[in-house]
Amino acid sequence: MLYYLFEYLEQQFQFPGASLFGFITFRAAVAIILSLLISTIFGKRIIRFLQRQQVGETIRDLGLEGQVEKAGTPTMGGIIIILATLIPVLLLAKLENIYIILLIVTTLWMGTIGFIDDYIKKFKNDKEGLKGKFKVLGQVGLGIIVGATLFFHQDVTLKEKLPIAQQNEIRAENPDVQATKLFKAEEKSTKTTIPFLKDNEFDYSDLITWISPSLEKYTWIVFIIVSIFIITAVSNGANLTDGIDGLAAGTSAIIVLTLGIFAWVSSNIVFSGYLDIMYIPRAEEITIYIAAFVGALVGFLWYNTYPAQVFMGDTGSLTIGGIIAVIAIAVRKEWLIPILCGIFLAENLSVVMQVSYFKYTRKKFGEGRRIFKMSPLHHHYQKSGYHESKIVTRFWIVGILLAIITIVTLKIR
Repeated sequence: MLYYLFEYLEQQFQFPGASLFGFITFRAAVAIILSLLISTIFGKRIIRFLQRQQVGETIRDLGLEGQVEKAGTPTMGGIIIILATLIPVLLLAKLENIYIILLIVTTLWMGTIGFIDDYIKKFKNDKEGLKGKFKVLGQVGLGIIVGATLFFHQDVTLKEKLPIAQQNEIRAENPDVQATKLFKAEEKSTKTTIPFLKDNEFDYSDLITWISPSLEKYTWIVFIIVSIFIITAVSNGANLTDGIDGLAAGTSAIIVLTLGIFAWVSSNIVFSGYLDIMYIPRAEEITIYIAAFVGALVGFLWYNTYPAQVFMGDTGSLTIGGIIAVIAIAVRKEWLIPILCGIFLAENLSVVMQVSYFKYTRKKFGEGRRIFKMSPLHHHYQKSGYHESKIVTRFWIVGILLAIITIVTLKIR
């Protein structure tokens, strides 16, 4: 809203400083500062409100050190993250931008699912919360919305660079040619990025056109299925990672900041030309959303680091995972998720491996056996005697390493 106000002031009155709101970097900086202030200043008030409502965490005795002391700590703290993200976005972003609309819908959609789950746990005295099938149904529903929107919406396009030979011809005629002249026209496309390959673009239509070229018209089905899988996997991964103080929020901040770099370079025709990556028009507004989201996550850490004064609950963890997945799909970097979200992947795999191996050994030997002392993975290290602050810090370090590797894929092919 402020964006439109200052745009009007600039156009009508040449108001001093109003033109700053036309710059992505300025609006992103304001967004991250504003979200930090909201999450830290108003976060305390929200925590007190949750305490008055007796929205305290019920702790199951899993034999973990320091576990009992956490009983009664307010949960549903994801509300802080959601508010601290949406308020700056509504003030500073172009609200007609399809990517911003999609991310707002994602935040509210996943936040609602998480809130219902937390509400059932706390106020209906049902420790299981929202049944798993309804969570999955919600994730599938969002996957359909996201996949269909990104596939069919007219503003979701990309520009590819001209063939090298043609670029050289243009440069030979005009050495000072603008970067925009080295790109093809905007087009609808289902191409995405595959890391480490020289020709690192992959078209989803190739998954079915090898059978018959006539099947290309059904690519939308493939794209929606992929969107559903990614959103479900990442949101569940974030949910499993939210097990000890500061782990999910800190890890997610690293992931989202990295995606912000990808969103910025992919929406800048100069940088996308230099890095030889696809240019995504109008994706620059995602940077504003990411800036607000990072600020909200870091601000939430003010109260969530050990010893936590508030837990995000499913209200926060499901929302975080959903947003990360949608941003990755929107900037066409979803196949970097196994690297970038390696912490989420490890947490997911540890649970799958533990459950599968336990069932297999119980069937074969009559006694269930375990690979890890406990799953998800961070609980295994707790059982091994590591303090949770050390576990969280080391997971953050691994997350930073994975983020650097992900960024390096821009040039390593």
